[in-house]
Amino acid sequence: MAAQTRALVSGQWLADAVRNNLVGPKLRILDTSWYLPKTKRDPKAEFAQKHIPGSSFFDIDECSDRSSVFDHMLPTSNHFSQYVGDLGIGNDTHVVVYDTSDFGSYSAPRVWWMFRLFGHSLVSVLDGGMKNWLADGNSVTSEFSKPERREFKATLNQSWVKSYEDVLENIRTKQVQVVDARSAGRFRGIEPEPRDDTLPGHFPGAVNMPFTSFMDASGKELGTEGLSNLFREAGVNLQKPLWATCGSGVTACHVVLAAHLLGHPGVCVYDGSWSEWFKRACPEHIISEGDGKKV
Repeated sequence: MAAQTRALVSGQWLADAVRNNLVGPKLRILDTSWYLPKTKRDPKAEFAQKHIPGSSFFDIDECSDRSSVFDHMLPTSNHFSQYVGDLGIGNDTHVVVYDTSDFGSYSAPRVWWMFRLFGHSLVSVLDGGMKNWLADGNSVTSEFSKPERREFKATLNQSWVKSYEDVLENIRTKQVQVVDARSAGRFRGIEPEPRDDTLPGHFPGAVNMPFTSFMDASGKELGTEGLSNLFREAGVNLQKPLWATCGSGVTACHVVLAAHLLGHPGVCVYDGSWSEWFKRACPEHIISEGDGKKV
């Protein structure tokens, strides 16, 4: 498969591209780091200090529906087109996304999925992220020059996005498998949610596959055999429809990426995820081994 359509690119591949001055209108690198407020990390400030040479910062909170009460819900096609055009990305640009998380990959698959959702398949996740980029001794810089703006035309595939109502209906019909990518403790309701107004738990029928399980100890994506085993052990059949959920629609995209790598593109994401579900669902649709059902 051609490099520009691979869902994952290696650090070696990207290091070669940077060294050969290939970063430009045809290849853009984006630092897509995003963290929950409780981590006390400021990804923009970290980007200003050090990033992969030639990269720009993609702000998940800015490129979102700012009118929604829920975190970083998807932007409109127009907003996305404008935002990524400002990053020097056109419809023929190969985009490589990474983040700086200690996991190796955390928020990058969300932006990979957003590009695909808006009709751009020329997008790859840097396998192992900044963590492995540094471990491999590759260079970083604080220098940044704003790329020249390009035209980008987005075409939204709405069928890949699921709503609260969709999930509610699926609890009734049980037609679609749903994987929750949060940690086992949050899923079971015995570890706190990172948002103060939300208690942990899950909705009926959801299957737990923590997003960290898709990566090895170094933070690189498991191979196809390892990924296949994970889905099989979770009782998920990739031949059948699958939706993904998490805390707020970010780590759910690890499920989409893993399925895509196994030849099953098109896993859908419940964009509001648990942060919306907990606020809207009735108590019997909140399953928890913990104490409270509602804050």
